Parts: sequence; structure tokens; C-alpha cells
Amino acid sequence: MKLASTRLIVRDIKATVAFYELVTETPADWLAPVFAEIVTPGATLAIGTAETVALFKEGTAEPGANRSAILEFMVEDIDAEFSRLKDNADVVHEPKLLPWGNRTFQLRDPEGTLVSLFMPETEAARVRFGGR
Repeated sequence: MKLASTRLIVRDIKATVAFYELVTETPADWLAPVFAEIVTPGATLAIGTAETVALFKEGTAEPGANRSAILEFMVEDIDAEFSRLKDNADVVHEPKLLPWGNRTFQLRDPEGTLVSLFMPETEAARVRFGGR
């Protein structure tokens, strides 16, 4: 089995897609006016409007209701990314080192989803992610 994508259900698809295009520096593939994907080397982020929920089962997902998941993006230079994004996003916290060896900062997307950008900082963290 392979995790193919993570999908966000949103109220304002244009603002949310623009936010993730800014963060990932990757243009979205608009597959329909109510659905877009941002394909990165590690995973795909799918973004759909509330109207797409009814295609599965009405009421099973709700825009802006997430407070339990964090979307994480691994980057090469955490300080450069923070400098690039800090004035264009809702910053939750500035870069800091976490106990498991990643240096990270967090933002909120336009719908309130928590987004973490991180880089492995310690030797153990770099090894976990296949680096040295």
C-alpha cells in the first residue's frame, strides 16, 4: 500500500491553493474548478471545496474543522524558508529545535490547518531521513 495524497476540504479554494503554491513553490494542477493538486517529490496535496464532499457522502468532511493534523514539509534551509514566508503567512512559531532533532517553524494556512516546515538538524535526524 502507498499513501497517495492528503486532501484538505476548504471554503476558499483559491486562497488555499495560492498559499500552498507559495509554500511549496510548486504550481497546482487544477483538475476541476473545485479540485486541485500540488504534486511534490514526496507526496501530493489534494485540495477540494466543500462541494466535493457530497461526491463521497454528504457531511463527512467539514472545511476549517481540523485541529489534530499537521502537514509537514521537509526543506533544505529552514532559515531561508522562514525569511521567505514569515511576512506572507500566519506564523505560529519561529524556527526552533525539537527534541527529536528537527528544526522547525509552523504556519497556519487560510483555513486554519497547521503547516510545519522542518529540516533534520541533528546527526540522528539526518540519518532518519537518509542523509548524513
